[in-house]
Amino acid sequence: MELGFIQTASAFIVLFAIIDILGSIPVILNLQRKSGKLHALKTSVVSLAILVLFLFGGEYVLHLFGVDIESFAVAGALVIFMYAVEMILDVEIFRNKGPAGASSIVPLAFPLIAGPGSFTTLLSLRAEYALENILAALVLNMAIVYAVLKGLERIEKTLGEGAIYIMRKFFGIILLAIAVKLFTTNVGSMMAGFFDCGE
Repeated sequence: MELGFIQTASAFIVLFAIIDILGSIPVILNLQRKSGKLHALKTSVVSLAILVLFLFGGEYVLHLFGVDIESFAVAGALVIFMYAVEMILDVEIFRNKGPAGASSIVPLAFPLIAGPGSFTTLLSLRAEYALENILAALVLNMAIVYAVLKGLERIEKTLGEGAIYIMRKFFGIILLAIAVKLFTTNVGSMMAGFFDCGE
């Protein structure tokens, strides 16, 4: 029970940092001004559905290309590392080239919330955590996404730009540490498997 709680909490923090719904508030507010009212429930449900489908089907896709989960986790750790660098140093590495126009599905649910970063993170987490714990972390994150979207303007007024900026930096540092952990753990597993095959 305790291990499940720890895994859920850890997966929750990773996903919360990579989805970065609080750090995305300025982007979402701008989107809302251009496209009108955003539907919080629809966006949250669609985002959850996309992420759950990828969580269960992503590994099958990898097998089609002959890639094991540990190798993908190492690649994922590098991507997460770059996201962390973006958050900490205020640089733009990944550019959102999604379709123009605003709606609750595109580009908000995909690719802003459920995008390449969260896809990579989910498959990376599968290398270490139980599926039920990742699912629990996903549901909790989507509940927060819903709450943030529902009270978007109130949150902006309450926190202010300074607090949101500080939170983005804080979660960037956490994300950086998690990326290092994912990398070292899975490289270690790959090396152990390599030496076992050699024997």
